[in-house]
Amino acid sequence: MRIVITGAAGFIGSRFVEMLLEAPQLGYDDIVILDALTYSGRRENIESALRDSRVSFVQGDITDPEVTDEVLRGAQAIVHFAAESHVDRSITGARTFFETNVVGTQSLLESARRHQIDRFVHVSTDEVYGSIAEGSWREDHILEPNSPYSSSKAGSDLAALAYHRTYGLHVCVTRCSNNYGPRQFPEKVIPLFVTNLMDGHKVPLYGDGLNVRDWLHVDDHCRGILLVLEGGRAGEIYNIGGGTELTNRDLTFRLLQLCDKTDASVETVADRLGHDRRYSVDCSKISNELGYSPQVPFEEGLAAVVQWYFDNEAWWRPLKEAL
Repeated sequence: MRIVITGAAGFIGSRFVEMLLEAPQLGYDDIVILDALTYSGRRENIESALRDSRVSFVQGDITDPEVTDEVLRGAQAIVHFAAESHVDRSITGARTFFETNVVGTQSLLESARRHQIDRFVHVSTDEVYGSIAEGSWREDHILEPNSPYSSSKAGSDLAALAYHRTYGLHVCVTRCSNNYGPRQFPEKVIPLFVTNLMDGHKVPLYGDGLNVRDWLHVDDHCRGILLVLEGGRAGEIYNIGGGTELTNRDLTFRLLQLCDKTDASVETVADRLGHDRRYSVDCSKISNELGYSPQVPFEEGLAAVVQWYFDNEAWWRPLKEAL
């Protein structure tokens, strides 16, 4: 059975491919990775997977209908990770985000419709909801994105759901909280801070540092996506969270402790434009329907990730120097 994974040379997609390979009972014996290998999609992330005869790789852009038509021919399922995802980059250069996240997703959906794909899982973000002062978002909450990145993802969500309603395509949308784990590109907060601290540099903490995020280990996120791929209802949205809410300041001081540094290594910087104050997702739907629950304790997961960056300087050093 053929499955296409877009953006699978990235942080989350590459781990998802590995988890598919670890679950042969699911029947996916033809796994096609489609990735444009932009700055955050790294062939190094999929080298081990490509040694498996079940995996093949196509370098291509999801905005190109010839590419999407070719890779989806004969496929039964698609999991769509490919996206521009860094908020700061979207603030300084929004156009690429809308081209990839909205136009690219529509191109992929159109190819999926033409080839009558059985299941299409569109991987999105909790940032489409905006900011919430208290409580947690349910899947039926209105969308109030506050950055070019999150608004482009909201647009792609709506396109995916429209293809279900208009054409009957079996689409599910997942919305995750902040991911962390090995192989995360070093522009993101945890690897950025850890690698800065390793080099004896300061870490930039936005504003008062009291913005709150829910942290989700990449393994738990991928487990949730697998559950949706196998059992999600067509046209439905599923939140996937980690259940650990921390202020950015709290996260920073945990990283300082793990890296054996003091608060002298923290530099307060001007707040990000349109910076959302708090994210929190209600995961009762995926829990009740599909049996999801996060398995990686945050303290253990964070310590293991910090150690991974200490042990894999050869992986992140060239990427960081190129930023």
